[in-house]
Amino acid sequence: MAAKKAPRGTLGKVLHRVKRYMPLLILSLLLTAVSVFFSLYIPILVGRAIDVMVDAGQVDFSVIRDMLMQVAVSALLSALATWLYSMINNRITFLVVRDLRNEAFSRIGVLPLSYIDSHPHGDIVSRVIADADQFADGLLLGFSRFFAGALTILGTLIFMLTIQPLVALVVVLLTPLSLFMARFIASRTYAMFRAQSEARAEQTSLVDEVIGADKLLRAFGMADEALEAFDQTNERLRKTSLRAIFFSSLTNPTTRFINSVVYAGVALAGALVVITGGGIAMTVGGLSSFLSYANQYTKPFNEISGVISELQNALACAARLLALIEEETEPSDSACTCLPPARGDVTLSHVDFSYVPEKPLIRDLCLAVDAGKRIAIVGPTGCGKTTLINLLMRFYDVRGGSITVDGADIRAVTRHSLRENYGMVLQDTWLRYGTVRENIAMGKPDATIEEIEQAARAAHAHSFIARLPQGYDTVIGEDGGSLSQGQKQLLCIARVMLCLPPMLILDEATSSIDTRTELRIQKAFALMMQGRTSFIVAHRLSTIREADVILVMKDGNVIEQGSHEALLSQGGFYEKLYNSQFATV
Repeated sequence: MAAKKAPRGTLGKVLHRVKRYMPLLILSLLLTAVSVFFSLYIPILVGRAIDVMVDAGQVDFSVIRDMLMQVAVSALLSALATWLYSMINNRITFLVVRDLRNEAFSRIGVLPLSYIDSHPHGDIVSRVIADADQFADGLLLGFSRFFAGALTILGTLIFMLTIQPLVALVVVLLTPLSLFMARFIASRTYAMFRAQSEARAEQTSLVDEVIGADKLLRAFGMADEALEAFDQTNERLRKTSLRAIFFSSLTNPTTRFINSVVYAGVALAGALVVITGGGIAMTVGGLSSFLSYANQYTKPFNEISGVISELQNALACAARLLALIEEETEPSDSACTCLPPARGDVTLSHVDFSYVPEKPLIRDLCLAVDAGKRIAIVGPTGCGKTTLINLLMRFYDVRGGSITVDGADIRAVTRHSLRENYGMVLQDTWLRYGTVRENIAMGKPDATIEEIEQAARAAHAHSFIARLPQGYDTVIGEDGGSLSQGQKQLLCIARVMLCLPPMLILDEATSSIDTRTELRIQKAFALMMQGRTSFIVAHRLSTIREADVILVMKDGNVIEQGSHEALLSQGGFYEKLYNSQFATV
């Protein structure tokens, strides 16, 4: 259920970020005051002009001409000041939103993988993009109307008190009705806008999921089910949006009605004062000015009430964005030392780990790997192979025991220096939008084209790259664009070939490559792995025969280890696993 109010401190956190641009904010306030002053000065001039032409035949045209000139100048200065403070308000708004987006995007880079893995990616994207846009709209509206409205209310009240204090009292007494109604409605709209933001994020997540799995949905004939799910989400967004907009829109007509009552009360009281006199001086021109001020006085209440409703939407979006920014990050490694280029001795001592505390995955795992050894990790699905890789790379920290590299606990070294010592090729490829050259050189941006081509040749990727329209300068789209899955994987392998760090992780690195190319890649891998500690995860056991040590994992434990021949001769779990690949049903 959506919260009824913005989390405590949301507005304060927003204002704290606005304070960074205090000079611009002060300049905006000054220009707003200038704009309001000249717009409020115009009714005084008009009233004076009316007073010099009340009696027939006694119109002073020279005074009227002077007054009209002053009205024109005042209107021009007010318009100029309005344009300037609007420009400044736009700048402040988008600077604040830029800062929030930068904070959010930076925070994503240091969030624990457990957060990324447990939250829909579309929801995270929606917070950074859609919620930030909605917040910007509300904040800009607040700057543009709230300041001007508040100053207009204050200015008109001062002018009315100088013209006729008793009639001004009528305005002051009736004003709280407008404020009460605006507050009453606004206090009930936050939860509606919060539900709208959540429905929008759910829709974004669904679209992201459907686009990513488009081929599978078509292959399994699930397009209709996906459309039905989208229709349901879209309908939920429609209902929450209409509900939020309907209730927030009640503010405007309600306050307009009350403002009309105020205007009528001022007109009646002012007319009585002019007609009866009663010792209270008030001219026809003064009444005209007063009515103009009464109209200007009530109008900002109408605008501010609308702004308050919009701010509820903005605060709802800001709360979601700030919740992401304030998520707990990975433990800081600022006090850690940098791991120098490693020899490659890796030791796991009594390692315990689980993604969920009540479901243990790896228990009391001990392993010693000498530098330069090739370690293959095999076992059934869910036994902990990929989890072990996550622990070696410190994507997750162990819950018990320790992992050391060259005798240094990896929790005592910076993550960046640890990961610089690993080269990793995963089953799931990832390529960014850019040229082939940029994708291969991701780990070594200063690499020459000769080095890039050499790495591509070693990965057997050069031949297909050469056939691309612009060769290494061909721009590939998001996640590889039109390249085949095998071609994408070859580029990822070339990326590691270019850097050649002292330790390697190959997690199903040849799963999407044809058998003929795989044989050549295996030869390239054998050359690449010489003298480097290598961890190889594979389901096709034929690919890891040459490993120095094969670890057989089951239920988070290493139940067997040894060479390929030794494990086969034992007739244990590995032998059954290996032979099962050649069994016929």
